[in-house]
Amino acid sequence: MQFSLERDSGRGGRPVYRQIAAQIRHRIESREFDAGARLPTIRELARQLAVNRDTVALAYEELAAAGIVESTVGRGTFVRGPASGGSAASSEPPVSPLVQRLLEFGRALPRFGSGSGAVPMHAVIPDSALYPMDSFRRVLNRVLIDESPELLAYGDPQGHPALRDAVAERLRRAAIDVAADQVVLCHGASQGIALCLRLFASPGDCIALEEPTYSNVMATAFGLGLEPVAVPMRKTGLDLASVERVLRRPDVKLLYTIPTFHNPMGTTTSLDHRRSLLEIAARCGKPVVVDGYEMDLRFDGKPVPSLAALDRSGLVLHLSSFSKSLFPGVRVGAIAARAGWVDALVALKQATDLSDSMPLQAALAEFIARGEYDRHLTRLRRILRSRCRALLAALAAEMPEGVTWTEPQGGYQVWLEVPEAIDTGDLLADAVAAGVLFAPGSQFHLDGRPSRGLRLTFAMADEASLERGVAALARVIRARLRDHPRRTTQVHI
Repeated sequence: MQFSLERDSGRGGRPVYRQIAAQIRHRIESREFDAGARLPTIRELARQLAVNRDTVALAYEELAAAGIVESTVGRGTFVRGPASGGSAASSEPPVSPLVQRLLEFGRALPRFGSGSGAVPMHAVIPDSALYPMDSFRRVLNRVLIDESPELLAYGDPQGHPALRDAVAERLRRAAIDVAADQVVLCHGASQGIALCLRLFASPGDCIALEEPTYSNVMATAFGLGLEPVAVPMRKTGLDLASVERVLRRPDVKLLYTIPTFHNPMGTTTSLDHRRSLLEIAARCGKPVVVDGYEMDLRFDGKPVPSLAALDRSGLVLHLSSFSKSLFPGVRVGAIAARAGWVDALVALKQATDLSDSMPLQAALAEFIARGEYDRHLTRLRRILRSRCRALLAALAAEMPEGVTWTEPQGGYQVWLEVPEAIDTGDLLADAVAAGVLFAPGSQFHLDGRPSRGLRLTFAMADEASLERGVAALARVIRARLRDHPRRTTQVHI
């Protein structure tokens, strides 16, 4: 196979592994390869292209995730389609354009190799070693005995009443004036995002999103047929002049924002910034969807009043979640909204899934009532503080001059920027080989463009592992800076 690779990301705009995947995919779609054809081994293709084997492995993983090839241990990698000469596969009904766009977005996201011993600093997934398994199991068993069989039937689509009471009480502690009947429970903040977007926007409408931002909100928007409009993030938060310019557009229906422990940047906006943002939203008459998914994870500094607590115009919908503070499998999030929007949110939710898992919600309500959740948070915050400080100390000790990073007061993530015009996506294969995983900045941009930023998390790794991972990443960055002289090509954060 002949390839034309642009190895300078500043000029080529795409990581090498994506270029390889795209060229193989083109050959398959143009029928140069039949279904069942065997591709070169990773070793063979890496030798042919003079690239790291992990680079080819990432390309094959991307193709496999798209359903274009399949790999079998001991046999190799084979083309799954399209078949030559016409086949049943070629006559399959096509998926909708919305789904196709969503698939294309997913294919553009980085695929992480599974190098042995690689330090997982790429994902915002709580460390399973910190899950309160025994205490939650006891509570779950208790509610199943006390409340079944009612818990095993369809429940209220708005959510378990006792848990709504508990969530409302916790929000009031954060100065958010909300009653239990203004809380809609959902399957994590992810479903909450989809419900809030559907509440105000129809296919073809635009929504304002921070950039960089949480990748799943982009996927949700694409899947709903919405057009995201980027509002640039600064170190102090959203660029307010850009916010006003975008929200004044009649086709833009809402703003989605993460003002506390931002994903991916880890930053928290000031009180003045929050007040200014609310003033702009009020002038423009646009709702603001606030994602407070890590609101329970502050481990340093003084809390800043939430947008929902400061809101006087009734334009804020506040999302919260237990997926990051407890464990993802609990699948419980909550939307706090003004009363006039609650019925619509419940109708949308009921049309989606009828009701939530009542046993899990009842158990969580009991878990909170017995003080187990607060005890868990006390331990978790202590551990996160220690891990974050270890990560920041390692960055200060290991990173070459010119590399900068944020210093979060809570949550799980740090945003790092390299000083040169280098796409951090091009560092990923080398980082995997060196034994560390990170999330390149391109995955947090609407168009996936090259980025000199990357996200590091301290969710899944302990202090010693974080130090080892930072040292490995620093070696990769130094090597790239040494091998690539300064260029003038613009690479975004």
